[in-house]
Amino acid sequence: MVERQSIIHMYRVCGYSKRRISRELHVSRHTVDNILSKYESAIRTDNPEEALSDLLTIQPRYDSSRRRPRRLTQEIKDKIGFCLKKNAVKIATGLRKQRMLKKDIHQFLLSQGYTISYATVCSYIKNIESYKEKKKSEAFIRLFYEPGCIAEFDWGEVLLFIDGVKTKFYLAVFTFGHSNGRYAYLFRHQNTLAFMESHRNFFRDIHGVPAMMVYDNMRVAVKSFVGGDKKPTEALMKMSGFYCFEYRFCNVRAGWEKGHVERSVEYVRRKAFCLTDHFGDIHSAQEHLNRVCMQVNNEQGSLSTAEKTSRLEADLSSLKPFPGNLGCFEVYEYIVDKWSTISMKN
Repeated sequence: MVERQSIIHMYRVCGYSKRRISRELHVSRHTVDNILSKYESAIRTDNPEEALSDLLTIQPRYDSSRRRPRRLTQEIKDKIGFCLKKNAVKIATGLRKQRMLKKDIHQFLLSQGYTISYATVCSYIKNIESYKEKKKSEAFIRLFYEPGCIAEFDWGEVLLFIDGVKTKFYLAVFTFGHSNGRYAYLFRHQNTLAFMESHRNFFRDIHGVPAMMVYDNMRVAVKSFVGGDKKPTEALMKMSGFYCFEYRFCNVRAGWEKGHVERSVEYVRRKAFCLTDHFGDIHSAQEHLNRVCMQVNNEQGSLSTAEKTSRLEADLSSLKPFPGNLGCFEVYEYIVDKWSTISMKN
């Protein structure tokens, strides 16, 4: 509005030419011509006062119906289409949780050398009817934890192709509450031995022990429910006594009480296996997973990850001493029956 008034004032009162007005106000010559043309048309109407009032008070409207994306070329559309087709194949083969999200597609385009904003990618994918999703609004409260105070654990499933054969693995994911640092390990089973070995590997890799571990009501951690209390398994009590950490269980159907690791399972699985899911053996898959976790823990691409490296260093420097490696085994006693056989667990 000030710009219109200034242009009209310089033209009518000061007697400046259109070229000088454009130079003085640093605006386009076409803008000056357009405003003065509307001004001259307004004073020639039957009610010039009302026309001038509308000219000086109504916000300008621009016709954007003919605008076309400048960065979203057909080549980029083909790349996005390739990613969406790959997602469809993953969904059809039972790999829904390993499909690429919009942020992954955007990162893929940037890695290919294209310059495009995340909002443009989201807008284009949203316009594709088959990928529209109705989501309810949710609210979250970010909690703060002291360094080394807490770490969360959870299981996840992942389907990988090992030597060409589709194989189901279980993903053991640990997440620090303070820094959101993530560590993950692959196992063929989701049993007590895998539960113990995952903790041994985690404590060995970080060379320390958090003050508290948080679990949901998984069978390898909770032995039974006694009223409102939960009785831990022998494996958890053994690890708690050896590594000297406290443990806490979430309420039933309240996974948000360990919200860091709930998202971490999905996040690590996508980052590690949405593009690469074929490996020669489980060892190469674990090495790939370790590299991805290292990259994730060192990323600094947004406000939420700006201080991630320093926060992770604070977590690692505040841990309890590492007592050594715990032996991961189970001891059972079996009775031989009259047919000289025994019945083993599972």
